[in-house]
Amino acid sequence: MSSVRFRRLTSTEARPHADALGELLAVCVAGGASVSFLAGLEPGRASQWWAGQLSADDGRAIIVGEDETGLCGVVQVIPAGPENQPHRGDVAKMLVHPRVRRQGVGAGLLREAEAAARDMGLTLLVLDTVTGGDAERLYARAGWVRVGVIPQFALSTDGRPEATTVFYKALAQ
Repeated sequence: MSSVRFRRLTSTEARPHADALGELLAVCVAGGASVSFLAGLEPGRASQWWAGQLSADDGRAIIVGEDETGLCGVVQVIPAGPENQPHRGDVAKMLVHPRVRRQGVGAGLLREAEAAARDMGLTLLVLDTVTGGDAERLYARAGWVRVGVIPQFALSTDGRPEATTVFYKALAQ
């Protein structure tokens, strides 16, 4: 993982990355990643989805991992919207390209997301992930607290209902 660089995209840098992020999303979904999309996601449609995320004016942080080949990972930290939750955020759409899996990129993205959340003044993060998947083990190893499992929460990429595990992490300031 020494060749992977992590950085937070600024709003002006983010928009030109929509196509690369769309390709990353499409590759991950094609590989079975359950991240809100079903199999057959075309890179163009994935790029359009990312364009919407990148134009959101909600204070989110978008952190990418890049290596000599290009974009190899991404994660978002999205501040909670309600007035009574200014301290909380969601970790969303953490994606790691299959070519760099099991090389520490996911752990690096998660560390960077937590650091960005602290910079944003957030003290509590929440996320959900497919029960039994690699990401579930990653979050547990990184000190996230498992809240529980919701059965049949979403459809897998092939359309089967699957459970999700909810985690949270309190951040020291």
